[in-house]
Amino acid sequence: MDQANNGESGGEHLRLVQRDHVVGLNLAGWFGAILLARNSGWHNLARTALSWLRRADCAPFPGMSVPSQSRESNPAHRAEAGQPQRLRLLAILEATSITGPAKNLLQFAEFGASSGVDTHIATFVRGADNLFTKRVEEMGIPLHRIPEQRAFDPAVLRRLLEVAAEVQPDILQTHAVKSHFLARLAGLTKRYPWVAFHHGYTWTSRKTRAYNELDRWSLRAARTVLTVSKPFRDELAAKGVPLERIEVVHNAIAAGWGLGGRDPMHAAQLRATWRIPAEAKVLLIVGRLSLEKDHVALLRAVAGLACSQPLHLVIVGDGPERTSLESLAADLGINERVHFAGQQPTAEPFYGIADIAVLSSRTEGSPNALLEAMSAGVPAVATRVGGIPEIVEDGVTALLVPPGDADALRAAMQRLLDEPTLGAALASSASVIVQERHHPASRASRLADRYHEVLESWDRRA
Repeated sequence: MDQANNGESGGEHLRLVQRDHVVGLNLAGWFGAILLARNSGWHNLARTALSWLRRADCAPFPGMSVPSQSRESNPAHRAEAGQPQRLRLLAILEATSITGPAKNLLQFAEFGASSGVDTHIATFVRGADNLFTKRVEEMGIPLHRIPEQRAFDPAVLRRLLEVAAEVQPDILQTHAVKSHFLARLAGLTKRYPWVAFHHGYTWTSRKTRAYNELDRWSLRAARTVLTVSKPFRDELAAKGVPLERIEVVHNAIAAGWGLGGRDPMHAAQLRATWRIPAEAKVLLIVGRLSLEKDHVALLRAVAGLACSQPLHLVIVGDGPERTSLESLAADLGINERVHFAGQQPTAEPFYGIADIAVLSSRTEGSPNALLEAMSAGVPAVATRVGGIPEIVEDGVTALLVPPGDADALRAAMQRLLDEPTLGAALASSASVIVQERHHPASRASRLADRYHEVLESWDRRA
C-alpha cells in the first residue's frame, strides 16, 4: 500500500501538516457552531468550511513512526493452504452504552468470525470503562481504546494512527460522523480500504445538525458506504456521495431473541419492580430519548387512550429529552402510568411484559427496536418512515401511521387494545418474516463478501 507523503520531508512541511490537523479539528467545532448562531448567512459559511476541508484533504499525522508492513507481508493475514483468506477488520465506533450501531457491530463480530472476518474495535473513551467497553471485553473481541481529554482533542489523531499500525487491518470500517471525519482527517483512508457505515443522524440540537454536515466532506472519499435503508441512501446521495458506492444492508436479530423474557416468574418480578399491576396492559418503546424519536407524540397519544384495564407505558432508553418528557407526562396527568426505565443492558425482559411495542420516530433506518418486537412476538405500531416500510407491511406484520400524528398513533394503539386477535395475527406474521429475512449469519456473510470485494478492488488499484 502507498504510504502517503513518504517521499516528502522537512521540518517546515511537518509543522504545516501538523498545524492543518489541529486547525481541522478546531474547524469542526467552528463549523458546528455556525447553525447555533442562527446567522442568515450560515449556508455560505458552511460551504466555505467544507471547501477548506476538501483542499486540505490532510496527509497522515506527522511525528509518528508508522510501520510500512503491508497485508501481504503480515503472517497473520496469510490463508491456510486451500482456505480463503481471513480478513482483519478495524471498526471505529463511539459508544458508551449498547446503542443500535454498537449492538450491530458486536453482532457482526460474533457471526462474522464464521465468515472469515476477525474484528478489532477501536473506541473513544473518557475516564473509566463503560457498558460498551465492558461488553466488548466480555465477548473476547480485541479492544483498542482511544483516550480523549475533550472535544476535538488533536491527540486522538495520533492514537488512531497508532491503533491502525498495531492492527494492520485489511478493511477500515467507521461508524457515524465523528469516526468518518477523524479517519479521513488522519489520512487512514488513504492507507487502508475504507468502508463507512451510516446509521442515520440524531437531531439533538442545531449544533448536532451542523456537525452532521461534516459527512459532506468525509463520505465522498469512502470506497463503499453501507447504510440501513433506501431513504438514508437517497439522503447520502443528496450530500454528494456517489450513488453507485452506497449499498443498503438491513439490520438483523438472533433467532429466538426475546423468548427468554416471557418467563412468567421474571415477568412478574419486572412488573413488581416498576409497580405495574399484573392485570395492566403495557405499551413499550425502546430507544434514545432524542427529538427524532418523537416521544412527545407518543405521550400525547397515550393520554388519549381508553382501556378497561390499567394501562402503563414503559420507556427504555435515555437521552437529552428525558427531563422535558418527564415534565410533559406530568402535565398530561399520566406520570403515574409512565415509567422511565433509563438505559438497560438489554431490553429483552421488557418485551416479556409488553402487549404493544411502539416506534413513534420521525426518522428511522432499520430499527433494532422493531426487529426486537418482531422476534419477541409483540405486535408493533410504527411510523411510516425510513426503512420501516421495507421491513413490515401495514396491516400484515404491523400497523403503520404517519409520523408526527399523535391522533393516528393513538387510534392504531387503541385498535390493538380493542382487537387482541389482530395483534396476535400481526405478531405471528412478523415472527416469520424476521426469521426469514433478518438472520445475523446471513447478514454477516453478505458483509464479509462485500469486504472481500472492496479489498480486491483496492489491491487492483495498488
